[in-house]
Amino acid sequence: MKFDVLIIRIGFVLLLALGGYLLNPLGKSSHLNELVGESVRLKQSLSGVFGALVAIAIIGVEVRARKASLKTLIGAAVGSIMGIIGAYLIGMLISSQDINTVPGELKTFLTIALAFFMGYIGLMVGAAKGDFIDLSALGGIFSDKAVKRDYKILDTSVIIDGRIADVAETGFLSGSLIIPNFILAELQQVADSADSSKRQRGRRGLDMLQRLRNNSKLDIQIVETDFPAIKEVDLKLIELGLQIDAVIITNDFNLNKVSQLRGVAVLNINELANALKPVVLPGEAMRVYILKEGKEYNQGVAYLDDGTMVVVDNARKLIGKTADIAVTSVLQTTAGKMIFGRLWEEAHPEDTSNSQNAIHDSRSLGFRRATRELRQTTIIEEVEHS
Repeated sequence: MKFDVLIIRIGFVLLLALGGYLLNPLGKSSHLNELVGESVRLKQSLSGVFGALVAIAIIGVEVRARKASLKTLIGAAVGSIMGIIGAYLIGMLISSQDINTVPGELKTFLTIALAFFMGYIGLMVGAAKGDFIDLSALGGIFSDKAVKRDYKILDTSVIIDGRIADVAETGFLSGSLIIPNFILAELQQVADSADSSKRQRGRRGLDMLQRLRNNSKLDIQIVETDFPAIKEVDLKLIELGLQIDAVIITNDFNLNKVSQLRGVAVLNINELANALKPVVLPGEAMRVYILKEGKEYNQGVAYLDDGTMVVVDNARKLIGKTADIAVTSVLQTTAGKMIFGRLWEEAHPEDTSNSQNAIHDSRSLGFRRATRELRQTTIIEEVEHS
C-alpha cells in the first residue's frame, strides 16, 4: 500500500512538472525575461521545475493533513475562512478610504498581506482549538472515529495449536479472521520439513485451517498482502496489523510483547485458557489419578485435564491409582496454578463412610474431569489385564 501511494505521488509531481513545462506560466513574466533573456526552452524548463516544486509542497501539506484528526482539520478550515473574510472586510475598508498619500500599489500589497496574515492566524488558532469541537451530535461522516472493520489475524503458532478452531466454533470470535499468504507459506514449509515432529505439527496446522474454512459461520479471508523488505514473519504480522488496524491472535510470548510495544492489540489463547480454568476452593472434593511421586516425602502428584498440578500428601502409596482428596490450599505462581490436597479419609476421618457421597455431591469442574480420567484409566487397566 505504501508503495502504491509513493507511485501516485511521483506521478503527481511528474504531471505538474509536465504541465508547467507545456503551459510555461513563467514565460510571460517580464522580470524573468530580464534574467534569462528570450530563451523559450529555458523558460519552459524553469516552469517545469516550478510545477514540480508546487507538487512537492502540496504533497507535504497532504502528508501533514493525513496525520491530523477530523476535528483539527475542520477547526483549521473554519479558522482560515473566518480569517480571510475578516481580511477581506478590512481590505474593503482600506480601499474605500481616499488617502492620496498612500500609493495604489502599497494599498494592494497591504490588502494581500493582510489576507495572508489573517488567514494564517485563523488557520493556526482553529487547528489548535479544533479538539473542542463536538462532532458526536452530527454523527455519520462527521464522527471523529472512522467506521472500523473487525479484523483478527491468525499467527502460525495459534493455527498449529488448534484450540482456535474450538473457540471460533463456540461463537466467541467475531469479525473476519485474516490468514496472510506468508503464514500459509510458513505452514507449508513446516509441513514439508524433514523432521517428523515438525512435519506432523505443520500438517495439523493445515488441517485446522481446513476445519476453519469449512465452518460456514466464520468469515475467513486469505490476503495476498506481503512485505518483501521484511524478512521475519512476526514483523510482517505486526506491519499488517498496523496497516489494517487488526488484532493478532497468537500463542507466541515474544510476538505478544513486541506487538504490544508497537501498538497492535493481541489476543493470547494461553491467557484465555488460564482465565477459564475452574476455580478451586479449599475444602472442595476431587477425584484424581496419582501419576508420580512428589518432591517431598510421601507425596503423590496428579494433573487435571488443563495441566494444573495437584500435590497430595501421603499419596505415594497410591501411585497408579485413583484417589479421593480434599483441597487444602491453592497456590498461584508465575508458572501457573498448583493445588495442594490431602486424602479424603485423612481430612474427614469422621465422614469416611460418607466420602463417596461427598465426592459425588461436589459440583466442581475438577471432579467431573477427574471422573472422566478415572473411566479412561479403568479402560486402560482392563485392556492391559486382558
